[in-house]
Amino acid sequence: MNTTVIRSGRTWRVALAAVLLCAAGGVAVGEWMGWPFLAAPLQNFLSDKLDRKLRFAEDGQAATGFAVRFVGGIRLETKLLEIAAPKWSSTPFMVRAEDVALELRYVDLWRAYQGEPVRIESLQAATLNGNIERMADGRASWQFGASPVPASQPDTPTRLPQFGRLQVSDGLVHYVDAPLSANMDATLSLVPGTVAADGQAATVVKIEANGHYRKLPLKILLASSAVLPSEGGQTSVLPVAVAINATVGRAHLDFKGTAPDALQPQNFSGQFKLNGPSLAAVGDPLGVTLPTTAAFKTNGTLVKTGSNWKVVVNDATVGASQLNGAFSYDATGRVPVLSGKLGGSRLLLADLGPVVGTTSTAMADAEAPVAYNAKTKGRVLPDRPFDLAALRAMDANVLVNIGEVNLNTSYLEPLQPLSVHLQLAGGVLSLRDLVARTAQGQLRGDLALDGRAETALWTADLRWDAVRLERWLKITRPDGAPPFVSGQLFGEAKLAGQGRSTAQILASLQGTARTTLRNGTVSHLGVELAGLDIAQGLGMLFKGDDALPVQCAVADLVAKDGSFRPKVMVVDTADSAVWIDGSLSLATEALDLRAVVVPKDFSPLSVRTPIKVQGTFSKPEVSLEKAPLAKKAAASLLLALVNPLAAVIPWVDLGDADAAKRGSAGCAALSQRSAGKK
Repeated sequence: MNTTVIRSGRTWRVALAAVLLCAAGGVAVGEWMGWPFLAAPLQNFLSDKLDRKLRFAEDGQAATGFAVRFVGGIRLETKLLEIAAPKWSSTPFMVRAEDVALELRYVDLWRAYQGEPVRIESLQAATLNGNIERMADGRASWQFGASPVPASQPDTPTRLPQFGRLQVSDGLVHYVDAPLSANMDATLSLVPGTVAADGQAATVVKIEANGHYRKLPLKILLASSAVLPSEGGQTSVLPVAVAINATVGRAHLDFKGTAPDALQPQNFSGQFKLNGPSLAAVGDPLGVTLPTTAAFKTNGTLVKTGSNWKVVVNDATVGASQLNGAFSYDATGRVPVLSGKLGGSRLLLADLGPVVGTTSTAMADAEAPVAYNAKTKGRVLPDRPFDLAALRAMDANVLVNIGEVNLNTSYLEPLQPLSVHLQLAGGVLSLRDLVARTAQGQLRGDLALDGRAETALWTADLRWDAVRLERWLKITRPDGAPPFVSGQLFGEAKLAGQGRSTAQILASLQGTARTTLRNGTVSHLGVELAGLDIAQGLGMLFKGDDALPVQCAVADLVAKDGSFRPKVMVVDTADSAVWIDGSLSLATEALDLRAVVVPKDFSPLSVRTPIKVQGTFSKPEVSLEKAPLAKKAAASLLLALVNPLAAVIPWVDLGDADAAKRGSAGCAALSQRSAGKK
């Protein structure tokens, strides 16, 4: 009985071994043959799992050249591999490849099942055509299954498959991305390269793309010689060398650097050269708010890590401006944030154009013709609208330090240097801690532009100290004549306005402005001519002009609805006192000023009548007040009837020392009051 049991056990083990041997042999034969009979079952199985039709041959034809192996991973060879597009797509397929060799590791399939990006160990194809799509609601053609979950944030970057090896002789991919407003066709060629230093096979990538990105025309040429990521999506020892030549909209980029993956450059770094007609042309494709400026060219280094950008600008030429800086841009939050430092040797305000509400000559020549309203003809103040939406698109925190700021006029000395802290938060642009030196003096204060509403609210709190007028006003006189005016200018201004352009804000200004001149002089000839003192004016012309000390000079102005009116505006010298009243309107650009000169000394021949400055900023008109002249002319005519020599009596000016003294006392008191408020 024991012998029978032993024999039965041996028989069972032999049978099991035979079965296992046959199974192993069958598997070995199947692996060797490539399981050709599994083409249809595998095709149906994958179609069911992907909820997409997948096929290894044209409909009604046999899957020739099909082979699949499962030992150590999945290795598939087929003459055709086609994955259908999702049901909501109108494209004929998502991917269609010919002469395909595909390798997948089981560990990568498990990670993909856990939600990680799909990784393909190796994909080789003679031809590959693709239609990659993403809808506005987040649905994407690379999402598989019966009920794919749309992306929670449709504007997140596309997560394409990762590759250990990718070789495509001839490829064409049509890419449509609604959240990015992208629509482009890309031709690609990925061919075997040399063996890298770490022993892994390298790949040469050549991609040319044409189409639109963020509704802007796009053309990209990309070349890369690289080792693609290997284990688990980790980058290889040697980074991917990437060279890009791209034109997006009106901006052109040349980039040479490295990236972990040339086909998914979410992270990269390198050197760049960038140029275009305006910095705004760069911000548009990047989704970054940059100002509209004159034409520019720049170079530097760029590092991108996910949604974070870091840029070091070695040299930037914007119009005639020379700038540099270091910036970081973080797009991970609800509102993107730009921070950094802006420096440079020279900045022309005209190059910033619409940022300060103006358009430089170069920009105006480059822009298309604009039909202007007839009412704006002849106006001087810039009326280009602000881009208030751009103020609300991001936040910023930038320290600015410029060696020289040119005010876009040859009559004023530049600011040398200028430093300011620029902050943009919630649509409010602030220029804080402004410090600018000019003409041996300085300007300090704060400016703000609140763009949260439909119209911007502008406020200014400025102070200027010890600005030497003879240097700030760059007006040279021939033959070494003294400057028309000199001295140190002190003052302050607190103003506010509202509007959608510089002109509208200035037209609504409210506030006050006070300024005084200390240790000053004025042109003696200018004072005599202002008082229409013909006799003394002729004398100055013969003997030459000289500098007349200013005893007091004060301007105390009040602004209301864009119109400035002086409480007191006087220049007092030992020779004469000049009093000015009237108004200056920034709303209509109209001038209505009246200057009265009160001589303190005797003059044998003086017209002495108030001078009027009227008209507009673009066409000022200077005239004499006619009533006093008519009275003097009538008196001269009557006296001439009595005695011709008596006709000059009305033109003789004895001076008004008492009135001048009273004016000087009032001027000095106002000057002291203004100084006490500093």
